[in-house]
Amino acid sequence: MSPPPRDHRRLVPAYLATTGRAVPTRNTLDRLTVLHAPADPSTDGLRPEGRRLLELLQPGSLSLAEAAAHLRLPLSVVKVLVADLVDAGRLSARAPVPEAELPERQILEKVLDGLRTFKST
Repeated sequence: MSPPPRDHRRLVPAYLATTGRAVPTRNTLDRLTVLHAPADPSTDGLRPEGRRLLELLQPGSLSLAEAAAHLRLPLSVVKVLVADLVDAGRLSARAPVPEAELPERQILEKVLDGLRTFKST
């Protein structure tokens, strides 16, 4: 007889990571917001999810969506966690580059074509 299939649901509901709050204190967080932690963050007094997030960001910056995926938490929960950490000064969050400021695709294609011709000569 084989063992019963393992249930992959969380033992603790995700909303408990935010102490039941569903709305972040800042409405400026987007799924593409870039998160950056200081080199040696203080984790005193943080809940386990906050500590995990700061540890996850030690090698470098991640977007909010990437952090949520690594933590296996819903994006809405991670937004609340990030807002709390930013408010406490333990994390910095930078808005993504607006589309209007990104280079136009045609210009990038011309540069790429120029590099290809340069390489072939």
